[in-house]
Amino acid sequence: MTGKKITAFSKVKALASRLRAKGKRIVFTNGCFDILHSGHVKYLEKASSLGDVLILGLNSDRSVKKIKGPSRPIVGQKDRAAVVASLGFVDHVVVFGDATPLKLIKAIRPDIIVKGADWKPGKIVGADLVKSYGGKVVAIPLVKGRSTTGLIRRMSRRP
Repeated sequence: MTGKKITAFSKVKALASRLRAKGKRIVFTNGCFDILHSGHVKYLEKASSLGDVLILGLNSDRSVKKIKGPSRPIVGQKDRAAVVASLGFVDHVVVFGDATPLKLIKAIRPDIIVKGADWKPGKIVGADLVKSYGGKVVAIPLVKGRSTTGLIRRMSRRP
């Protein structure tokens, strides 16, 4: 089942068109999701509740390295994709290689973009596009004390 949720970038536009034709409200979010933790899970569960279908854009290994630095990701993209796809409330996972998900957002044309509340409204990639056709941008509060960077720091301090 998990493998069926992972969609190639080249097929996502047709997938989104089929979903819209069925009247489905598409929610989109994206991220690295390197070392999945409870903050990620709560965030994705909340994002999913905002519509009918949650499509998750997953940064490729190359993209994560550009964003987070040469020591990341900890977990490779195939494993990260399989882990997030295993969550019942994530409907589709699409790996993208660019620094931002703008091309993916243009292909999907989601009804709602979701990001963590740490993102300033003017900095959310694709927000203007989605708003231009009547879509919404939603910021979800982060779970305090839950971050991959924090986990990595704590692990590196252990003997």
